Amino acid sequence: MTDLLTRRDQRLLGRSTPARRIVPIRVVVLLASLAGLNYIIWRWAVSVNWTSWWIAVPLVVAETYSVIDSLLFGLGAWRLRERGEPPTPPSPDSPETVVTVDVFVTTYNEPVEMVMRTALAAQAIEYPHTTWILDDGGRAEIREAAEGAGIGVITRSSDWVDRPRHAKAGNLNNALLTTEGEFLLILDADQVPEPSILHRTLGYFKDEKTALVQTPQWFENVPESDPLGSQAPLFYGPIQQSKDGWNSAFFCGSNAVLRREALMQLGVSRYVAEVESAVRRAVKTSSRLIEHARLEAVDQPRVLEVLEEAETIVERARVELARGDSLGDVTYRFQRGIDTIAYRFADADVAAMQDDIAELAAMSVGPGTFDALDQAALDLLSDRSASPLQAIESISMLVGALDVDRGDEAQAIMPLATISVTEDMATAMRLHGLGWKSVYHDEILAIGLAPEDLNTMMTQRLRWAQGTMQVFFRENPLVQKGLSLGQRLMYFSTMWSYLSGFAALVYIGAPVLCLSFGVVPVTAYSVDFFARLIPFLVLNQVLFWVVAAGRPTWRGQQYSLALFPVWIASVTTAFQNVYRGRALGFSVTPKTKQASNGPRWDLVKPQLVAMGCLAAALVLVGIRYATGQADGIAPLVNILWVVFDLVIFSIVVRAVLYTGPEPRDKESP
Repeated sequence: MTDLLTRRDQRLLGRSTPARRIVPIRVVVLLASLAGLNYIIWRWAVSVNWTSWWIAVPLVVAETYSVIDSLLFGLGAWRLRERGEPPTPPSPDSPETVVTVDVFVTTYNEPVEMVMRTALAAQAIEYPHTTWILDDGGRAEIREAAEGAGIGVITRSSDWVDRPRHAKAGNLNNALLTTEGEFLLILDADQVPEPSILHRTLGYFKDEKTALVQTPQWFENVPESDPLGSQAPLFYGPIQQSKDGWNSAFFCGSNAVLRREALMQLGVSRYVAEVESAVRRAVKTSSRLIEHARLEAVDQPRVLEVLEEAETIVERARVELARGDSLGDVTYRFQRGIDTIAYRFADADVAAMQDDIAELAAMSVGPGTFDALDQAALDLLSDRSASPLQAIESISMLVGALDVDRGDEAQAIMPLATISVTEDMATAMRLHGLGWKSVYHDEILAIGLAPEDLNTMMTQRLRWAQGTMQVFFRENPLVQKGLSLGQRLMYFSTMWSYLSGFAALVYIGAPVLCLSFGVVPVTAYSVDFFARLIPFLVLNQVLFWVVAAGRPTWRGQQYSLALFPVWIASVTTAFQNVYRGRALGFSVTPKTKQASNGPRWDLVKPQLVAMGCLAAALVLVGIRYATGQADGIAPLVNILWVVFDLVIFSIVVRAVLYTGPEPRDKESP
């Protein structure tokens, strides 16, 4: 591990003081923002070619998207925060100051050797703690290996049978209610921690409002060229540091320490909020049902009588909710009131039915029992006014929805968010909404394994993006109570970034149309155009360079465009899941290379089609120049654009041909 630690030390704290970095960053942010606004305002006001509006408008919209993306990035960087050395942790040698810590190693189907490597490293953490393996697969071999090493194992109880499991979030929530540590260190099965990880993070919790300390994720099986873009040096660095400056650095699922008190408060508050929301919806729906039933029962006095009584009960519940009465009392009175009506009229209906049966029996006296029962006798039953029970049946069905025990869930209290296939961002955003603080500590304190093939990488990126967009559609940060304006924008910027797939389609299509058919979406590639565009592009790259402070950003920029089919799929599938109930599923990212019979070109068909169109456009524009159909500067600008796009997309060819890293030594940490 010496080699790895040497590389890790390059990412340790204090490369430069915050004061020395923040001034140039803010200068470039200001210049880049002004250049972006100057360009996009001019584009909308002057240069949209309305004769080709069908491509001109999508292009200027895509450019507007990119300018907004740049502005959000700059806004975050404005408060980029380098924390330096962490506070001293509570002394483990003093009974008065020592804190209790549970270390959770989450697993589902990862190899036993991998899980135990992480668990044994967790057991060796220097600060006093208890290590637990959270085995969501319930495997006997995991329990045997763990117990042999003196490590605890937590699996799901029978309460979870035939109930929603909520994947990793459910696994963690289950463990939260069976352990007692004041703080939790959460590790994925492949994230081998440093012995000092708790010493380097627990000190931040001296601030009693700190709920979360997140550290980077760094991977030992990634070569320097990083063809799959796994290291994410821009995110696990400047982006998280920028969010940290706005108190919005968020939980990334692993390598993080959380305060149990904060999570439990979150679980209780969400439980109360969700129950209250369900009660309010049920009461509102009851009013609509009553109104609808009244319109259908204008000539049925007994039904109208029932509806009037039910409406009184519903109105009373609405008033009690508005007054802030206890939800338990409100729902109890609502349920008992509806049940009382049902019981009373049920008794009346039974008595009426007994009278009808007696009358029918009298009509059937004589030879051939019931032979005299004709249509007139049958009308005796149908002539009565409709039963009031039918009128309140729908309302009665709502009574179950008002139960506050959440019997459909294995646990009523779910501290970690279960609204997304990735539990981390939603949990952090909710914690921030409750007033808790987070910290991003920019020091590599655990070493993990990244995907070693393109298919696994794309599956992982899709899941991350889907989870983020689920949160956006369900709990848009722009309208969440409790968040500051800066926090709203920092969360929104992450969600906004995944819309880049749609902009990419335009950035591919516009130059192809221009070179192939002479369709020009801009009125004139004049001095005004270049005087605005070039400063914006240059200053944007300078901003990346200044903020990154030596970290490589090019690979991330390539994949932000090259994975456009993944980003589009994430948005559309998350939308279908949230608004149409279509399942997303949850797949654990494999931590070992997946078997393959050769390069998986099928995984990048859309990118290959895009590259083919871009290359064909270069051929066609050559033909158009040769035949005198192309002239002016517009084709030249678009040729440069196409070449740039091809350079961007070249990464997917490298990714398909990537055969994985060199074999690693399987030594223990």
